[in-house]
Formats: sequence, structure tokens, C-alpha cells
Amino acid sequence: MLIAGRIRTIRRRRKISQRKLSELSGVSLGSLKRFEQSGEISFLSLIKIATVLDLGSELEHLFEDVPPLSIEEIIRGQD
Repeated sequence: MLIAGRIRTIRRRRKISQRKLSELSGVSLGSLKRFEQSGEISFLSLIKIATVLDLGSELEHLFEDVPPLSIEEIIRGQD
């Protein structure tokens, strides 16, 4: 729910209603409300919302520092 809270805060700071964000992003109002309440949303819808809020570059950093799961993964990465 951490991401949902941040998105809600950014939306409110920019004075964009849920309805307007829904219209601009193409994400249904129900999905947007559910996301802000529960944090549940499809990745595609999250991308659409982030794009409208000009947060696309933030999404690029999501998987930047993913640590390896095993030593085998590290060894394979050296090939």
C-alpha cells in the first residue's frame, strides 16, 4: 500500500480528482479507488496512472537494484 499512498499524495498535491485521473489515464474510477484504498492494481494500470502523473522515470528505477537470489545466479551473470 506504500505505492498507493504515494500516488494518492501526488494526485492530491497536483489537485487532480480521482475522476479526472481516471479519465486521463483510461483506468476505471473503480480500479483507481480500489488502488488508493487497498494498493491492488494491475501493473498496466499502474503504468498508465504513473504516466499521467509524469512519474514514468520513477518506474524505470523499480527493478534497478534487485539482488541476486543465489550464488549460481551471480556465476551465470559473469558469462
